[in-house]
Amino acid sequence: MFDAGWLNIGSLVLGLVAWIIPIINLALGRKQMSKKWIALTIISFSACAIAICLQIFYNLYLVTIEDWSALSEMHGVAVASTVLVIITILLNASTLFLYRDNGAL
Repeated sequence: MFDAGWLNIGSLVLGLVAWIIPIINLALGRKQMSKKWIALTIISFSACAIAICLQIFYNLYLVTIEDWSALSEMHGVAVASTVLVIITILLNASTLFLYRDNGAL
């Protein structure tokens, strides 16, 4: 019915959404002022947070089934989560500066 592998796929998809939304915002920002940029920024940060939560739930699943060898690879998950958060913050901060300079704030 529900395989825990979907948690990883969902995390990956939401992580990409967290990056794609501000990139689109930045690409369209100079051509047309998007009036929904604040809502899109909130969606981007929310997607980032949910992606990390899905990784936490996947790790909870690994603890539940006592797959200790899989849990030993947490260093990679920690690095990936850190990269996701840092890039999401940088992209959304860039959006903030773009719209602030254009007087849309």
